[in-house]
Amino acid sequence: MTEDLLHFIWKYKRLPLQDLVTSNNEKLQIIDLGTHNLLAGPDFFNAHLKINGQLWAGNVEIHQKSSDWYVHNHERDTNYDNVILHVVWQDDARVFRSDNSEIPTLELQKMISPDLLLAYLNLFDQRHKTFINCEKQISQIKGIIWSHWLERLYIERLESKSDLIFERLLHSNNDWEQVLFSLLLKNFGSKVNAVSFMALADVMDYATVRKLQQSAFKLESVFLGLSGLLDQTEVEDKYYKTLRKEYHFLKRKFGFVSQLVPRPDFFKLRPHNFPTIRLSQLAELYAKSQNLFNEAMQAATLKEYYELFGAEASAYWKNHFTFGKTSKQSAKRLTKPFINLLLINAILPLKYAYYKTKGLAIDEAIIEVMYEIGKEANHIIDHFEALGITVRNAMESQSVLQLYNEYCSKNKCLQCAVAQKLLQV
Repeated sequence: MTEDLLHFIWKYKRLPLQDLVTSNNEKLQIIDLGTHNLLAGPDFFNAHLKINGQLWAGNVEIHQKSSDWYVHNHERDTNYDNVILHVVWQDDARVFRSDNSEIPTLELQKMISPDLLLAYLNLFDQRHKTFINCEKQISQIKGIIWSHWLERLYIERLESKSDLIFERLLHSNNDWEQVLFSLLLKNFGSKVNAVSFMALADVMDYATVRKLQQSAFKLESVFLGLSGLLDQTEVEDKYYKTLRKEYHFLKRKFGFVSQLVPRPDFFKLRPHNFPTIRLSQLAELYAKSQNLFNEAMQAATLKEYYELFGAEASAYWKNHFTFGKTSKQSAKRLTKPFINLLLINAILPLKYAYYKTKGLAIDEAIIEVMYEIGKEANHIIDHFEALGITVRNAMESQSVLQLYNEYCSKNKCLQCAVAQKLLQV
């Protein structure tokens, strides 16, 4: 028996609610189970109970054994003085508050369905587990329960992504343009160069970007120069030399400190993801859209997002991936799959956070866009699909990732709608 299961039993009323009595044979009537507290303090706040006909309002504490009250030193903690009921699996000791008044106890071990306990044991049976606890049963969960749970998971994921956004917002003195700039840099850098690219936002703030925004060439020279990609004096390339000259002029003018930016890596990257290409594309994007943040916040359809972020690297890069080495000619335009990743990881979370600060909920509008974006491809999604779970779009793939990372891998099954449904026996 675990406390998590006892919390589940209490929270979801999986105990007989009629003819309850405490260990002291007092009649107990549950009016309101209270609010589950996942932080420090009593387990359920603001419960309403009748004990021997008298109405009580207060908190409920749950333990495997009554004696755990003393193991956790609750008798010395005034935060537990408002506990009106001690719910336990086994009542092995009388329990008192700090003022020596006795707390009524409800013992559960003789009133819980054996079918529920068996279902719980089967769910957490590790002997044949290969991926997640409910891998043999999860495909049974369909319809409105599954769809509502996925949407809740996606909102949770937006909330978690908002943490970085609000952190950057505080760091930038509430400058949303600056936050967008840093998020775009992070995502243009992908996993390999995210740290390096984000460092650019710390060295070159958005106010400077705005001053240079009329010229994609100037922005490109600064992005590449601060990244250490214009440091080679031996490169015999006209465009390179022109960029380098412009960068050194702007570096003196604005007092840039390039040593604070780690040099981006080319290793293991496909040529279209080379930092030279991505930084040129970002420069063209900011030169093309003078009010990028406002336009991103106003965009409503996937088509509008594609048009807004449809930037192409400067002409030099049509037949180059690195300086001085020509390649087969091809347009280096931001692709729809890349823009999809920008939307998933930067733009839509930023939009969610921005409108949240204004007291506006735009969950449905964001979810509608996510339904239009194709699902992501990774080994976690593959595992779920092998279990019979259909993942059709980006909203569902993001939700499944949230499910795995925050519930499955942490064994928080009893907080998951899947297990809650499976345990309805």
